[in-house]
Amino acid sequence: MTAAMGFTGGVLDRAPHLRADEAALAEARRHPQARFLVLDRLKPVLVRGEDRLQWASAAAGGQDLVVFLGLDAAGVPHFAMEGDAEQAGGVAVDARAAGARLPAWEGAAVALARSLIDWHRRHGFCAACGAPTRMARGGFLRRCPACGAEHFPRVDPVVIMLAERDGHALVGRQPGFPPGFFSALAGFVEPGESVEEAVARELREEAGIGVRAVRYVASQPWPFPSSLMIGVLAAAEGFELRPDFEELEELRWVSRLECLAALDGRGDWRAPPPLAIAHWLLRAWVEGLGD
Repeated sequence: MTAAMGFTGGVLDRAPHLRADEAALAEARRHPQARFLVLDRLKPVLVRGEDRLQWASAAAGGQDLVVFLGLDAAGVPHFAMEGDAEQAGGVAVDARAAGARLPAWEGAAVALARSLIDWHRRHGFCAACGAPTRMARGGFLRRCPACGAEHFPRVDPVVIMLAERDGHALVGRQPGFPPGFFSALAGFVEPGESVEEAVARELREEAGIGVRAVRYVASQPWPFPSSLMIGVLAAAEGFELRPDFEELEELRWVSRLECLAALDGRGDWRAPPPLAIAHWLLRAWVEGLGD
């Protein structure tokens, strides 16, 4: 299931031993076969008219922000950097659209590159003392030369869940969704919560239902800006709903047949596309994972 999910399927070796060696990283950047994933204002650059990345040379981008992605099976170093799509010889594409089109390993590279570069652009100063920080370890660390504090790229955990009961699953829509679009409910894990506690709280707050027997299904990196989607199923204690209409426009219990029709584009509501973990969560439930 997860092999077809957007932004998963990475094959690059992140080589922590190389990230810890600044001289070796500098040498890797000068490698004659080194490949650079260019992000033009956080949009990956693709080959014109093709569904693959336009890997470039170092000359296609600036040198102030270059992050290390890893080594391929042949030992060729891969990096990401900010740059100009035209100079790189390709076309900039929205990262969500690219994630749906690219081969799995390239989509995974985009997820890592976009998350890291966005984080660096927004965390240039030390949270402890306010001094400018410097990038280290190939982009997986910022170090403060003033106070010695170390800052690591953050990942925000998000629970995305289907409550299910007696052959029905709960889907909802937010006011900003496209017409007819429904999805699984989701929310950020708060400090001091387990995944199970976050699932129970979110479903209680948004739908007014109690749940038990939370069951993990799959996870997905979501680089907007840097979340980890944790997909689960949860057994609902009842069908009665008390929706939070500040968060949601509508909630709906759907049968497996209705869900399958929506996933296949034949229903009276629209399901999430295969790029999103919500699609695979719904499909896992349709196939009986919650039984």
